[in-house]
Amino acid sequence: MELKTQSLKELYEKDFYLWVMENLKLLKNKEYELVDWENLLEEIEDMARRELRSLINLMAIIMEHLYKWENYRESAYMGSGWKKSILNARKELIDLFDEIPSLKRIAQEKESLNKAWRRAVNSLITWFKEEEDLAQKYFGRFPTEEDFPKECPYTFEQIMEYEPWIEKR
Repeated sequence: MELKTQSLKELYEKDFYLWVMENLKLLKNKEYELVDWENLLEEIEDMARRELRSLINLMAIIMEHLYKWENYRESAYMGSGWKKSILNARKELIDLFDEIPSLKRIAQEKESLNKAWRRAVNSLITWFKEEEDLAQKYFGRFPTEEDFPKECPYTFEQIMEYEPWIEKR
């Protein structure tokens, strides 16, 4: 199916899969003047943002659960789900770094660490809304962002390796 550039732009809204396949065919045939460059460039940029979002989300999960373990663990029985979550997220991060090595460098940047920490803090705040008794015990109310460190309290190395559940001997 031969499409003109304007038809391709319309196809983008109506049938994304067909739009992708048509642009791919045009690129393979080196028919660059017919490619829907505007939408194609936007999609490529969005692909990179999705990978970065995945990185930040995984680091936020680890930070949230490390912070809970260190600060709000009430008993020896509490926290096994946090530990499992940390280990699973680390495995996913390692897989992500294997697939996209440049993300490992980005993960170590202060900006990325702080962005992940802000997400972790938002998750902690939500958790305390579900755990009203703990919120009352630790804060006397529901916590806000002001109740947590402004800067990320973890290094990249801690995110990847720190295991507070293992006793030091």
